[in-house]
Amino acid sequence: MKKKGKYLLYLNLFFLNLLIIGNSYSNDNENFLSLKNDLVNLRQGPSLEYPIKLIYKKKYLPVIVLDRSETWRKIKDFENNTGWIHTSQLTKKKSAINIKDSSLVYKKQTVYSKPVAKLEIGRLVLVKKCNNKWCKISSGKYSGWIYKNSLWGKTK
Repeated sequence: MKKKGKYLLYLNLFFLNLLIIGNSYSNDNENFLSLKNDLVNLRQGPSLEYPIKLIYKKKYLPVIVLDRSETWRKIKDFENNTGWIHTSQLTKKKSAINIKDSSLVYKKQTVYSKPVAKLEIGRLVLVKKCNNKWCKISSGKYSGWIYKNSLWGKTK
């Protein structure tokens, strides 16, 4: 009986660890979405009955999902505006906002490669892929690599 009790205890601890570790990794980026259209209404509540708080005018602007109510999502943008958006106005397209002043975009994923562009704070970029430190992005006519910690948005 003692062996069976210890075995069950270790088994429970193992699955509890998996659950905790799995949640800590998955929470990084799984809640990021982006706006699907150039004009998107942010509402005070999860229905067309609620008044419009703000109108977004930037396609692919990244937002983070805070809550759900049927076909509505409560979101927060990089300026901490919160409200509700219908799911038909959201997409899983990877995008991010530059949050560091004068971030450089490089041709390759090293600071020793040729700088391609300098991004100002608030510049929207489309994310192609990321690794531990760098993300390959495009913005306007420029494409290259930027430090991952310069971005707010979906980088996984």
